[in-house]
Amino acid sequence: MNPVYTAIVKQDDDWWVGWIEEVPGVNCQERTHEELLSSLRITLQEALQFNRDDAISAAGSNYIEEKIAV
Repeated sequence: MNPVYTAIVKQDDDWWVGWIEEVPGVNCQERTHEELLSSLRITLQEALQFNRDDAISAAGSNYIEEKIAV
């Protein structure tokens, strides 16, 4: 399953800025629309991995993973 996220993007003078709607703190700024989307993908992947690592660390040992659909 590949979740889909929503990028909110706009051009602001010479820059493209964007945010991932579903994940606070994932935002980028680039010179082109294509570079912005690439940066948002990379930053989103990094944020999700960081959050996963943080959750596993907080859980300690003897945890289980459950898939939850919304």
